[in-house]
Order: sequence, then C-alpha cells, then structure tokens
Amino acid sequence: MLVARGLRKSFGVTPALRGVDVEVGAGEVLAVMGPSGSGKSTLLHCLAGILTPEEGEVSFDGRRVDRLPDRDRSRLRRGAFGFVFQFGQLVPELPVVENVALPLLLAGRRRTAAIAAADGWLPRLGLAGLGHRLPGELSGGQAQRVAIARALIAGPRLVFADEPTGSLDSVAGDEVMELLVDVAKAENAGVVVVTHEPRVAAFADRRITVRDGVLVQPAGVP
Repeated sequence: MLVARGLRKSFGVTPALRGVDVEVGAGEVLAVMGPSGSGKSTLLHCLAGILTPEEGEVSFDGRRVDRLPDRDRSRLRRGAFGFVFQFGQLVPELPVVENVALPLLLAGRRRTAAIAAADGWLPRLGLAGLGHRLPGELSGGQAQRVAIARALIAGPRLVFADEPTGSLDSVAGDEVMELLVDVAKAENAGVVVVTHEPRVAAFADRRITVRDGVLVQPAGVP
C-alpha cells in the first residue's frame, strides 16, 4: 500500500534520513523505533507527505506522493491518511464531539451529519457521555482517545501516530495503543507508529529501528 525507497532528508547540513526503505501493507501495524534524534519522526513526516524528501520516492497505492503538488498532498492527508500526535493537538475551544467531527467538517460534510458520525464513534473509544466536554476537562488518556476517533472518522487507509503514548503513564498508554490497534484493524486501516518504547512497539505486527538516519535492522525482522 505504502512504499518508500531511498529516502534522504537533511535539515541544513545535518542529515536526518540517509537512504531509508520502508513498506507498509494494508491493515498492517508497523512500529518505527529509535532514540530521540534518530530520524524516525522525519521518516513518518516524509511517508505522510508532510515533508518532501530530497532524494528517493514515496508511493501510496502506486501514486507518487512526493511528486504531488501541495494541494493534492493536503487532500490526501485529509482523506486517505489520519494522524495521532503525542499531545493530541485537539482544538481547546471545541467540545469533544466537534473535535472528532472536524475532519468531516473540513471536507465539507454537513454539520448535522458530521456531528452524528462523531457521536457514533465516541462509544467505540470509551468516550460515551463525554461529547460535550472540552479537551481541558479530559484526562490525558481520554484526550488521546478523542484524537484516535478524529484520526479514524473519515475512513483513512493509513494512520500515522507519532509517539501517541509519550505523555501518558504506562497503564493509560497501553489502553490507548490497544484501542488504536483494535479499531484501526476493524476498519482495515494500516498504522505507522513512531515510538522509543518497546512496550508500545509490542502492539505492532512488525518493527523497524532507525538510528542516525538509517535502518539498523531489516524491515521484515520483528
């Protein structure tokens, strides 16, 4: 589904990626591990079309993501891709249900239909009855569940999760990862999760490790 070959990316004179190859299959959960500064978040951003590599290529369903104009890449990120970040990045002024509905509203869905769809997602993530709350009234784990619902509501083919448990304790982190993996697989969506924690990577079907901008083990080795 997603194939990257020979990715190279630098920031100034500092190389972040030095010829990385990655593949992600439909419905697969891939963990990208590595220490801070290893290049794993840069890799995720290149795979998702947020950054453009200086060399190499990224293809999604046979279409070159790295060659798309900005407008088409933005459209791809709004529809085919979903995102979960370390601190959720919820809109603090919007209640939970509107945060979840936001991708549909931005895509032009009627408000009543978008809110109804969001309401339907809340029980699946253990958020029933919390739709009226603001993000500041949620626990860290609840906020990440909202972020997962928001990432999946538009029916993406692939979800990118950048340190999704980094701000949570181990119990809440395990709960969030279990929900993310279970719900994504139920929707047949692939997941690319960036983490430095082995307990988070254990939820994945496959693991790769990035260090100093290169893979230090073959992509097929769990």
